[in-house]
Parts: sequence; structure tokens; C-alpha cells
Amino acid sequence: MSDPVQALKDLQPTKEFFIGIDSDGCVFDTMEVKHKECFTPMFVKHFNLQPVSKYAREAWDFVNLYSKTRGVNRFPALSRALKLLRERPEVQARGVKIPDTTALDEWIARETKLGNATLKKEVEGGNTALKQVYEWSVAVNKFIEEMVYGVPPFPLFRESLLRMVEKADVIVVSQTPTEALVREWQEHDIARHVRVICGQEMGTKTEHIKYAAGGKYAPEKMLMIGDAPGDFKAAKANGALFYPINPGNEEASWKRFYEEALERFFKGTYAGEYEQKLIADFDRCLPEHPAWERRG
Repeated sequence: MSDPVQALKDLQPTKEFFIGIDSDGCVFDTMEVKHKECFTPMFVKHFNLQPVSKYAREAWDFVNLYSKTRGVNRFPALSRALKLLRERPEVQARGVKIPDTTALDEWIARETKLGNATLKKEVEGGNTALKQVYEWSVAVNKFIEEMVYGVPPFPLFRESLLRMVEKADVIVVSQTPTEALVREWQEHDIARHVRVICGQEMGTKTEHIKYAAGGKYAPEKMLMIGDAPGDFKAAKANGALFYPINPGNEEASWKRFYEEALERFFKGTYAGEYEQKLIADFDRCLPEHPAWERRG
């Protein structure tokens, strides 16, 4: 089918329950290697940030790994990282020109499928201000393909997945490019257990859940599993329940899911006090503002 979003809309329930799962940092321990070895070096290279590389690295890691925007699509992440750099006194003191994000922000505001395919069309259509962004994003994908392999799912994920699919239709809900997602899920022989793998080309995480599950399952029988606040927002925007994989404590999170949370979800005792406590613990894992701003 030519329109992947239509494929999501056409997805019909085969089970009573629905579960959406994020991939990077949630199923696979790939967040650190992808950002530190692939995104950040290309961020420094393509935006000429060599004179402030230390601060560029701090900004990128904060936005994508260690704050409440963890797991956000790469293009809003790029905009926020550049803005943090532009505002940082140490960067200003060095007189380094940080690229303007106006054209990027305007494109983000009007485009729902934030990926290389739509960006390429934008650049080819005459928006040359985004050429640098496109070249950076292509380079990132190339580095990820070369660098990221052989990273297995977190312990007890595979066992959890096999239990999930007994009673639930399961899909992957991610802002990673679909091609990379399919490669990683197939590499570890788990792609066959999910109904569909949704990447950034198929819209936002909120849209993935809306089109795949909205109106097809009872809200209390819909669950999103994720490691970032964006996953939580996508769940709640669709009236679904949320199970957090806490950054830094992923193994313990999957152990708890396997031993008690999944069964609670299936039995109808997950919502309420139990879910609220997990979300409160999750909310404390990631700060909103960077340490250098808090120090200031």
C-alpha cells in the first residue's frame, strides 16, 4: 500500500488488548551509542561547531538523553540543541556563530511526517536553507547503519513480548527511521511478533496510536511502553495507559513489567494508584532544564 498511514488506519484488532512499544532506549540499549557515536559527531561536523565541541556535545546529550525531551524526533532535537548553544554564555564569549533555526522551525511547524523523505522534497522544492540539515540527517543515518549492530534487547524483553502477544496486538511506536527499526527488530528475530513497525515517516507517536488503535480497543485495554516523556504524552493523548521504562534502570523496569505489571494490565488492575506511582517515579528520572542553566 502506497500510504503507510492508511495501512495503520486499516489495521483491525485480532486480540482484546493493544500495546505500543517504543524501540530505542526502551527495547534496545542503543540510545547512548546512537547519540554519542553517530548524532553528536555529525552535529559538530555539519554545523561547524568544532570551536565549541565540548558544549555542543553537552547540549546534544542533554536534549536527547538526559532531559524531558529524551526520545524526541531528531529535527526538533536539532533545533533545541542549537538554541541551547546559542544562549550559553561560554559559547557567546567565544564568538562562534550558531546556525539560525528559523527555516527548520517553520518546516517542523507545518510537517507532521518529520523524516528525510519529506525533508528532501522540501530542499528540492527550493528551500535551500534546509540543505545543511538534510545533509546532516543523511550522514547520521549512514553512521548508524555502520555503527549500530549486535545490540540485543534488554533482559526479559523477549520473554515479555511473547507474553504480550498472547492477548494483545503489538506495534512498534517510534521516531526512528523505519528502515533502521526494521533492521534492528529483524536482526534479533522479534519483528515477526509485532503487527506493524511505525517509524518517523508514518507521523508522530500520538498519530501512530490514534490510527492503529483509536476507537478499536477500549482505552483501559490500550497500553504504551516507553522510556521518554514523549511516549507518556502520546499514550495520554489517546486515553491509553502508560508503562515507563526508567532511563538508567531499564533492566529493573522490564523485570517489574514481566513479573507484575503486564498481568495487572490484562486483569484490569493496572490503572489508578499503581500506574500513578510508576509515572511519578518516572517523572523524577529526567530534568527539564540543563545543569548549566540551573547553576546560573
